Amino acid sequence: MATTESFEDISADLARRRSLRYLNLFRLTMAAIFLFFGKSIGLGEEAPGLFLAFAAFYLFGVLALGFPDAVQRLGFNRVVTLQMLLDIAALTMMMAVSGGTRGGLPMLLTVLLAGGGLVGYGRWVLFYAASATVAVLAENSVRFLNRGEANDFFVVGMVCIGFFGVALTARLLATRALTNELLARTRGADLARQQAINERIIEDMHDGAIVLDANLRIRQANPQAAALLGTPLPIGEVMSDLFPALTGALADPAATSEGHQCIPEGGKPLRCRIVRAEGDAGHTVIYLQDLDEIQAQAQQIKLAALGRLTASIAHEIRNPLTAVTQAAELLGEEKRAESQAKLIRIINNNALRIEQLVRDVLSLGRRDRALQEALPLHAFVGELLDEFTLHGEADKAQVVVDIPESLTLAFDRAHLHQILWNLLVNARRYAPPTPGAIRVSADSDGGRTRLNIEDDGPGISAEHRVHLFEPFFTTHAKGTGLGLYIARELADANRATLSLRDSAAGAHFCLTGMSQP
Repeated sequence: MATTESFEDISADLARRRSLRYLNLFRLTMAAIFLFFGKSIGLGEEAPGLFLAFAAFYLFGVLALGFPDAVQRLGFNRVVTLQMLLDIAALTMMMAVSGGTRGGLPMLLTVLLAGGGLVGYGRWVLFYAASATVAVLAENSVRFLNRGEANDFFVVGMVCIGFFGVALTARLLATRALTNELLARTRGADLARQQAINERIIEDMHDGAIVLDANLRIRQANPQAAALLGTPLPIGEVMSDLFPALTGALADPAATSEGHQCIPEGGKPLRCRIVRAEGDAGHTVIYLQDLDEIQAQAQQIKLAALGRLTASIAHEIRNPLTAVTQAAELLGEEKRAESQAKLIRIINNNALRIEQLVRDVLSLGRRDRALQEALPLHAFVGELLDEFTLHGEADKAQVVVDIPESLTLAFDRAHLHQILWNLLVNARRYAPPTPGAIRVSADSDGGRTRLNIEDDGPGISAEHRVHLFEPFFTTHAKGTGLGLYIARELADANRATLSLRDSAAGAHFCLTGMSQP
């Protein structure tokens, strides 16, 4: 706060000193005109000698108080007050020997009071106006008492009122101008600091950044961009002349969202992403990333995820293997047929559990081989439900389908089949066996298709929602915990999203993807 106040005081002092400099130049010019040309313009006709003396006195006073030494010795406010009193006294005395207020001297005095309002401080402005009013009224009163030819006191009063109006108006305007100037300087300083911070952030960015104007000229580029491109980026150069391959990414619509891969001449493979500024500026920002580094990071993430997945698989397989081993040992010792059948059933169930686990893990390995096609949802879901509801008419009645025949979804056929199968298995597991307990519907919006699977089951608690799509999380005793995790992974592989939405009853899963590949 102290720094701001000192900054305001310095700005105000500089503005007042600058205004005083111009006001002193006006005073000096006016005093010289009075001294050398006063008689020729009709001033001092009643006492020419006194007028010249007053003009010389005024010129001397202006010169004496106008030097910087006067401000240093007496102080700024004292010098301003002495100058204003000098103006009032000199002009009033010259007015007394030039016909009073009928001449043009009161107008000059008004101008000087306006200048005093600009450089004055606080209530001193009112003091200057009051002093001028007293001096003019005194001159008019003396003229009336001595010569009986005073000017109209009403006119003189109006002139004096004008003194106050002009002085106060000038002071208010000066205060407002100073406030606006201070605000502009403060915002300019803040903008300069923000710009410096932004430039530092851009320079320290790990990715390359290039700013282009509407004519594709380089306005700014950080060192990382030059390092990735293998050459300096001079400010003002046209980007298309330096890197035609990189400039070609500007015409690629995918570069604004997913990024564009390019290999500049003599450079390394890069991924560039385009961000266009809003408004009329037409600026464009190009972000550059090293593809080798991106792939290395992706590989590290993949290896880390694979390590966690392997550890989880080992843990999940250990339990059924232990059960199979124990059952096999007991089977060799057991002689009764009834116990042997029970042990064989345990072995078969756990073997099937291991097989399902391996099948789910293999599905993850096929996520990168998505072959998208525009699948007609109505026919595709109908065929899948025919396979899903082979158990009887009750199962068919449990599922209700509402999908327009014109809707399509860009998806790999095998991936979509597995996602819907997992979602329908979960829905049938928890939904009541009543007609319409499971609903499959679809709609489209802006080139994207939404496929909804809803059920009337108990729903999913808030505690379980957080871990719903995590691998090996399940609330079912015979579940592997990979169904929803694999469904979301396969959705990501097809540039789609699988989410759990809020619903009044039961669970509501929504698969959203592009209508066309």
